[in-house]
Amino acid sequence: MVSLDLSVVNVGLPEIAAGLGFSAVGLTWVIHAYALTFGGLLLLGGKAADRYGRKRMLLGGLALFGAASLLGGFAQDPGQLVAARAAQGVGAAALAPAALALLTTTFPEGKARVKAFGVWSATNAAGGALGVLVGGILTEYAGWRWVMFVNVPMAAAALALAWRGVPAGTAAARGGRPDALGAVLAASGMTLLVFGVVRTDRYAWTSAVTLGTLAAALVLLAAFVYVEHTTAREPLVRLGLFTNRSVAGANAFNLVVGAGMASSFYFMSLYLQRVLGTGAAMTGLMFLPFALGVVAGSVVAVKLGYRLPPRTLMLVGALLTAAGFAWFGLISADGTFLTDVLGPSLVASVGFGMCLGPLVSVATAGVAPHEAGTASGLLNSSRQIGASLGLAALGTAAHDRTGDAVTPGALNDGYALGLTVCAVLLLAAALIARAVLPRTGTTAPDAQAGQPEAEPEEEPELVPARD
Repeated sequence: MVSLDLSVVNVGLPEIAAGLGFSAVGLTWVIHAYALTFGGLLLLGGKAADRYGRKRMLLGGLALFGAASLLGGFAQDPGQLVAARAAQGVGAAALAPAALALLTTTFPEGKARVKAFGVWSATNAAGGALGVLVGGILTEYAGWRWVMFVNVPMAAAALALAWRGVPAGTAAARGGRPDALGAVLAASGMTLLVFGVVRTDRYAWTSAVTLGTLAAALVLLAAFVYVEHTTAREPLVRLGLFTNRSVAGANAFNLVVGAGMASSFYFMSLYLQRVLGTGAAMTGLMFLPFALGVVAGSVVAVKLGYRLPPRTLMLVGALLTAAGFAWFGLISADGTFLTDVLGPSLVASVGFGMCLGPLVSVATAGVAPHEAGTASGLLNSSRQIGASLGLAALGTAAHDRTGDAVTPGALNDGYALGLTVCAVLLLAAALIARAVLPRTGTTAPDAQAGQPEAEPEEEPELVPARD
């Protein structure tokens, strides 16, 4: 449900713009409002899950998500819809790290965890891809408001299942209160950073307005790092976690991949509708091969996860995805689904699916149980922050290439540029996997906060060899 909501509105964006009066650039805030609050508050959500109980945060997040979706469906102007999307992001920030932390602490390392993360990754990724299909069908046959209403029964069903099926467990021993100031600084800094990038369509990169906005964002983010280092409260993220190569590398990889994937979904949905003239429902159906490819890639990752180290799977997956995006960059104004979309969709989706399970495994293994929620929140946060920054930067670049013209040829040039840059981002992710991640396994837990790290030993592989 959470990943679906990142993409379900994409196909409905033209109808949302017409129905509520969004500007071309302002329309991206329908996506930004959700991704920014989600990404900016995930660390606080992860810390709260560790402190107050994962089931409690899961249930509360689901309730807020459903209520915000209901209000968004009744929105009467752009401000109301953006506010509802932001509230959805708050709910998602509460429930997502709690859900992943429950998996991490429930399944022991080995075959059980590989399978659990494989199912989680396939569901997560397929939700994002199927969101475009669901959004297209709902937009064309029920109206764009149903891309918001659809979450209400989903949240209600998930709430009932979690209430009955998830054990209450126990929260970790309570230390100081979570650092709310750090959460405010992180969310404010990221919002201002994206705002500054988005407004470059009106103010040049070298203008005083843009430079001032970006400088203020960097000051807020630097203040966040300082507060996390010096706070007397429980920090949102212990900075010592980043000395673990697996944690640092996985989150850097996730940041770059998130930027490329979110932007590619945005550009392809607009290309199919505004350049090829495809209807909303048919556009959604055209994303179905991508969803199936992601599931197939996730299954491949589970099968190979018993034999190959996670770094290898992530490297190969990123290279395949980059190849698919480079192929997407060859789109033309007189193209077709079969020649310009289907082939690159299959290549990119299988590669993306291969990355997901190993990525989660690397980012959360080797972390002490009492920091499982924090590590999960950090991983989700890096993806959403990457999505916001990538969409802001690439959307602005595509708009600059297109100019004021709205002809299919001009729009195609902008979208092709954006998709080509997505390929470059995935190549950068492959380099991160190659250069930063350990060859096998994960680093030993450094998670005893406040204690010095032990000398590293030879690291075991994440998953056992098949008997």
